[in-house]
Amino acid sequence: MQAIAALASDRGLLAAACHAFGVSRASVYRHRSSQLRSPPAAASRPAPPRALDAQERARVLDLLRAPRFADLAPGEIYATLLDEGVYHCSIRTMYRLLARHGEVRERRDQLRHPTYHKPELLAEAPNQVWSWDITKLRGPAKWS
Repeated sequence: MQAIAALASDRGLLAAACHAFGVSRASVYRHRSSQLRSPPAAASRPAPPRALDAQERARVLDLLRAPRFADLAPGEIYATLLDEGVYHCSIRTMYRLLARHGEVRERRDQLRHPTYHKPELLAEAPNQVWSWDITKLRGPAKWS
């Protein structure tokens, strides 16, 4: 692409070069403009105005870690607190806070499958091992 752009700076030469290389002129122009453009700066996202401050986050985390709620899911804690007339944050915010501190995980025991090992077929004499794919058979000497 750069060879075509360097080769043909004139419009007529560019068309001939693109035709010779089998490349669209639009591709050459798009490539040129992307090289001239500077990469966009990452925009810093402002904090939402209703986000919890550090003290409120600490208060919610202490509440979630309290012995009273230790074995309950955030949805149950949320419902219990609403029944008492207390609102701190949404269920999703509780999950976000727990996830940020590494306290959310799958509670069920997960089955760990053992790693599969290919069976090794070793023939030390003729007619000991039969297989439909003879490329996997090992013989008495290497590569035989």
